Amino acid sequence: MAKPAAGAAPLDGNAVRTERTRARILSQALLLFNERGAAHVTSGAIASVLDISPGNLYYHFRNKDAIVEELFHRFEERVGVEPIAPESASEAIEDLWLYLHLMLEAIWEYRFLYFGLDDLVGRNRRLRAHFIRIVDRKSATVEALCESLVHAGAMRATPGEIRTIARNVLVVSTYWLSFQSLQVGDETSAQASLGQGAYQVMALVAPYLGVAARRHLERLGRRYLDA
Repeated sequence: MAKPAAGAAPLDGNAVRTERTRARILSQALLLFNERGAAHVTSGAIASVLDISPGNLYYHFRNKDAIVEELFHRFEERVGVEPIAPESASEAIEDLWLYLHLMLEAIWEYRFLYFGLDDLVGRNRRLRAHFIRIVDRKSATVEALCESLVHAGAMRATPGEIRTIARNVLVVSTYWLSFQSLQVGDETSAQASLGQGAYQVMALVAPYLGVAARRHLERLGRRYLDA
């Protein structure tokens, strides 16, 4: 085992093992939740797959809800990234597209949250409050990117129209994977459609774009969808 650097505090073996076990629990729980839905996975099932005792699992997480909340916090950190203010219309379009694609990737990675969204937020007020905060933050980001397009002269939309666009963007992106899973009946195919999802969302913005901006959006679409 590597020795700590001179002057550094000695490694706490118990703390390292505890962190590793927590990470294993969260990784396996995420896998099972995504495969079966959180409602259909018990703490005992997670412990069994990991080949640890239920008591060992409860030492790290007092119940399944605690595991779900920790995964939700990790998801919240993942989607907390916001784009830097763009300097041009083309950058704003590309940033919006990239932002949407990254959001869809995060939703895919933690898809159990969205496939069981009504049940999760209905049973847990803390998660509901956090999810509302995520939605508000996403909406503000989309509005800011649309306003950048307006200021660059590439988009014509009133503040009210921009708020409506942002809300519609969130509705489509939130339920895109559920819609695709229903359509294709195959999670792998649904995952492969993330670029298509970003394109569908950008289609909500397209009618408000000027000619040059819309052509740039079309070029982006061909690049992503033909990849």
